[in-house]
Amino acid sequence: MLEYLTIDDVDVAGKRVLVRSDLNVPLDDGGVADDFRIRAALPTLEMLVKAGAGVTVCSHLGRPKAEDPSLSLETVAEHMDGLTELDVRFESPGDITVLENTRFDPGETSNDPSTAKRLADGFDLFVQDAFGSVHRAHASTVGVAERIKAVAGPLLDAELTALGRFLGDPKRPYTLVLGGAKVSDKLGVINNLLPKVDRMLIGGGMCFTFLVAKGLEVGDSLVQEDRVEDVRQLLDGPEGRKIILPVDIAVGDEFSEGARRHVVAASAIPEGTIGLDIGPESGAGFWELIDSSESVFWNGPMGVFEWEEFRNGTEQVARAMAACEGFTAVGGGDSAAALRLLGLENSVSHLSTGGGAGLELLEGRVLPGVEVLERWVQ
Repeated sequence: MLEYLTIDDVDVAGKRVLVRSDLNVPLDDGGVADDFRIRAALPTLEMLVKAGAGVTVCSHLGRPKAEDPSLSLETVAEHMDGLTELDVRFESPGDITVLENTRFDPGETSNDPSTAKRLADGFDLFVQDAFGSVHRAHASTVGVAERIKAVAGPLLDAELTALGRFLGDPKRPYTLVLGGAKVSDKLGVINNLLPKVDRMLIGGGMCFTFLVAKGLEVGDSLVQEDRVEDVRQLLDGPEGRKIILPVDIAVGDEFSEGARRHVVAASAIPEGTIGLDIGPESGAGFWELIDSSESVFWNGPMGVFEWEEFRNGTEQVARAMAACEGFTAVGGGDSAAALRLLGLENSVSHLSTGGGAGLELLEGRVLPGVEVLERWVQ
């Protein structure tokens, strides 16, 4: 693992501190729809203020190519102000000052030196606490840290420590649970971790590419044809026996919330139907394997959990994670959302704030926003 300093290694009293937080939250009707990331970011900001620092926070929100009032961080600042006793102000002095969306500046995503210098000017210390953004070499994640002393915040440090356990020598049995729509999003993690895990459970839309690679018909279910050969090589390879696929599937007659649900064998998905969840037998089997594990990482829902008729598989995995007495970590926005929907967000050992960053870490890739912190280790 990379070496870096943390807030505990520096004196922040009287210092002007710029914090890179991850305030990239979903918005709905002009307000914050899910404040999980805001609540996760606040303890670091509150700790710095209590320690006597002047705190300014920056973040991106969405993917604007230019200024877009609908993606202004003013909305986030107002919401944040309601979650803390501190005075949170947007672009004006307060206990915590929130800057405008970093991506309104075209130099942000290209790590333009002038953009990074403008962000860094006037600050004594940079605290990188945005785990969800450290896989991007942007001005607010790398450029600033190249110019002023930079340390890892508590949230970032906790994320790297927790997820780093799955790259080292975790307690066994070690189980990886993967879901979500596309197998292409997870191939890097699969290739890196398959030799390390004891078993890998595959659900969600990505499981149908695996089923096709085994020579099965999957009706109208989602399949990434360009990845079938990659998956076939995994299944036929020396570690392929570790991959566990669903034995039954909950299908619908169409991709809609009102689709009629019925359960079929994974080996006999009828034409004209679409797989929308793993079946109950698969869910029970996954539960048993998760519950008997000492280390479990889960990323990606087992089906379209937003629709109650097709939530069972994701709920089975979520409740198994909550029941497991081993070390359990959950990453990815949809998996975290499923836990919160079921009221289980406090029932796992670690709930990650990062999706893409967590996957890249588990792929074994270097995260630029963390790597840059090494230069300040004496």
